[in-house]
Amino acid sequence: MSAWARAAAMLFGLMLLTLAPANAQSWPTKPVKIIVSLAAGGTPDIICRLISERLSVLLGQPVVVENRPGGANVVGAMAAAHAPADGYTLLFATAATLVSNPYTFKALPYDPVKEFVAVSMVAKNPFLILAHPSVPANTLPELVAYDKANPGKLTFATDGKRNFSGILATWFNKASGADILQVPYTTMPQGVQDTLAGRTQLTILSPPSAAPHIESGKLKPLAVSWSKRLPQFPNVPPISDSYPGVELTGWFALVAPAGTPADAIARVNREMDKVLKTPDMVNRLAQLGFFTDGAGTPEATRAFVQAQYELWGKVVREIGLQPE
Repeated sequence: MSAWARAAAMLFGLMLLTLAPANAQSWPTKPVKIIVSLAAGGTPDIICRLISERLSVLLGQPVVVENRPGGANVVGAMAAAHAPADGYTLLFATAATLVSNPYTFKALPYDPVKEFVAVSMVAKNPFLILAHPSVPANTLPELVAYDKANPGKLTFATDGKRNFSGILATWFNKASGADILQVPYTTMPQGVQDTLAGRTQLTILSPPSAAPHIESGKLKPLAVSWSKRLPQFPNVPPISDSYPGVELTGWFALVAPAGTPADAIARVNREMDKVLKTPDMVNRLAQLGFFTDGAGTPEATRAFVQAQYELWGKVVREIGLQPE
């Protein structure tokens, strides 16, 4: 081999060594899309856009939010499940998308277990059970005792027996032995207005939505729907303090189509953890009623979703809810 050929070979070898790390780190080379299965302007959309702005900076590519509402999260979930598994499409998944829809629908056009892989946790949001001040009870046991002594006098404003507040209200009845009638509303604001007016006696709201009504004395909190007391309402006990095991929260997680490259998942997870642990994001989420411990790992996220899937199955069986 001539001196020139040897030099060329050495130069080519150095180029390969230089390019290898760059190729390994080449994702993403174009914009990343996050599908939100609910309409623009709602809390999931707001949170996803807060995250996408910060994630864009860390990834070095635009992170675009695409709203695909409809069918109780089904339209957006289906679009994400059937997208190319190349790391450029993610789903901002709700609890409904991954763990309650499988039990409330007879058939889904996507498989939440087989068609998605976990990327990261985002945040969890507990809810408060609230009563009109005319209700002569300040705790759940007192509420149950009053209901049993005065059958038919209490009503629960919910968003329907197949939705979150309706399922929680039904589960509470089942666990406590109460028989509080549900009044379903098309939208929760309608139900809240009736509870504020005393036409219904109970409702379920997120902490930020409930706070003004609690502070004004128009509603009183009886319990929180997860295992911890809330910083802003430290005197409000969890439902599970009185009825062990009754704990139901909303949450968001980031998932990707099954088969998405592991390096893309790892990169998003790593950057998501940075985003979620910044003080401004923690505070902003808290203002919206959400709490985050960071992204966790993809494995921990998968385990959490699996546990929630099993919990929702248990709840649906206990309350006798049939899929439609």
